[in-house]
Amino acid sequence: MVVDPRRRELGAFLRSRRERLDRTALGLPPGTRGRTTGLRREEVSVDSGVSITWYTWLEQGRDIHPSRQVLLAVADALRLTEAERRYVLDLAGYAPPRPARVEEAPAHVQRLMDALPHPAYALAPDWGMAGWNAAYERLYPPIADVARGERNLLWLVFTDPYVRQLLDDWDVTSRCFLAEFRAEVARSPGPHVAQLVQALVEASPEFRAGWESYDIGGFESRERVFHLPDGRAATFEHHQLRPSDRPDLQVVLYTPV
Repeated sequence: MVVDPRRRELGAFLRSRRERLDRTALGLPPGTRGRTTGLRREEVSVDSGVSITWYTWLEQGRDIHPSRQVLLAVADALRLTEAERRYVLDLAGYAPPRPARVEEAPAHVQRLMDALPHPAYALAPDWGMAGWNAAYERLYPPIADVARGERNLLWLVFTDPYVRQLLDDWDVTSRCFLAEFRAEVARSPGPHVAQLVQALVEASPEFRAGWESYDIGGFESRERVFHLPDGRAATFEHHQLRPSDRPDLQVVLYTPV
């Protein structure tokens, strides 16, 4: 039986959240063998008002079509964050799909970035680097020489030693990027996304550990410190914009602090 990759991902994600819940914090007695983390499927079923059979099928990735109401009830039972709830709805098909691949930013988006004095780049839904401006190239000079097939932000973050040296807090930033990426690609999984993930699993132990944790996050503006090629450190605050006529693209820009 062929299982839809999004159903399989949904089931694995729900199971990972269920197994992480703190029983003590929820006022529940220890589970089997005195375990303090992880709910039983029966407990999620009772708390969400969803039958144990239906919930089990959800975790197994069965070919079922849960309603938005059912999914939100399960999300409440699992104490999901807002970003995680959106992720569940995206995987279940309750968000309009977006084209995953955008080879090049349209001309008007590129002109917008070129008009900015500070670093900016555009990402496709699969996190392919669709464009950047001169200030970004000064911040990360190797970008101009990266082969088109490898010009993906997540691939560069986890495989390029230059990026690891550039970022002041690589451990934190790489995990944030991974959580954002996982949420982003739920709407447009595509076979090439699966290929990218598999390649990163094989290329990076840090990526593999992060991917297995099923962390989900949304973009948050924050300060970022970069170690420049000339030895100086530069602090920026990064922001995300989505052109109203191209919501499939995210433009990330850095403003000096």
